[in-house]
Amino acid sequence: MSKICYAQKKFHPDTKIRIRQVNEIIAEYQAQGFTLTLRQLYYQLVSRALIPNTLQSYKKLGDTVNDGRLAGHIDWDAIEDRTRFLRSNSHWSSPRGIVRACASQYAVNLWADQAKYVEVYIEKDALVGVIEGVCEELDVPYFACRGYTSQSEMWRAAQRLIQQEQDGKETIIVHLGDHDPSGIDMSRDIQDRLELFGSSAVVLRIALTYDQVEEYNPPPNPAKTTDARYRSYALEYGDESWELDALEPRVIVDLIREAVEAQIDQDLWQEALDRQQEGRRQLGDVSHYWDIVMDHLGKNGNGGGK
Repeated sequence: MSKICYAQKKFHPDTKIRIRQVNEIIAEYQAQGFTLTLRQLYYQLVSRALIPNTLQSYKKLGDTVNDGRLAGHIDWDAIEDRTRFLRSNSHWSSPRGIVRACASQYAVNLWADQAKYVEVYIEKDALVGVIEGVCEELDVPYFACRGYTSQSEMWRAAQRLIQQEQDGKETIIVHLGDHDPSGIDMSRDIQDRLELFGSSAVVLRIALTYDQVEEYNPPPNPAKTTDARYRSYALEYGDESWELDALEPRVIVDLIREAVEAQIDQDLWQEALDRQQEGRRQLGDVSHYWDIVMDHLGKNGNGGGK
């Protein structure tokens, strides 16, 4: 927990109640291993009928969270900005250290012997933090489209997929996007452009669907009437739209897990996991006996230090 007071602030009783509600939601999701964005926090408050679904409410929540953090009432680590972060190189204090780190990080391609190849695409960069855990666990590449994917990136995707197809694999794109005129059309767009570039991949849209809207009842937003696809959308779904962010993170994770696991041959998967575990064991042994290894290399004139 990182509740640090940088500024003394006096809060209205209603604001104190909102801060308490925010902390309760934060604690609930931290217990599940998730860190929320401000927009996800906002939708949780809206879905629990604690605030109205308006731009003014969103801005007011942002001010409340900002002031609550500065006053030491809200954990600084509890809300993250997934679009802005520092990148840096990794470092180790010794060669033994990197070998020890590699022992736990060593990974084989769990899909190498599978008949299928899967990638996961999500519309919004802000949701990458939600999906990265399950995608890394299932060893599937994942990608934030940031709306309609650029032509360059779609071409590169097609070349990747074509290589897999030439190796005899069936290729699948699992796609998640908003339920609005453009969000739905993005799945169609990905499929069409992959076909244009010569890939036979199938795009499997797993969220957000209208059935999920009815099941989970996320808070609605007005569909954009300025969207060129609004007319056909409104004829089928009406004048409301729903954002993927409004689904609970656990629901998004479960949807991805179910869709990807359906493509896996579990026997081949377990064999790959066994090979991976053996490789980690071997690296762990090298780390454990590092001094002996270095002594051996030194005796053979190859140098090496402790």
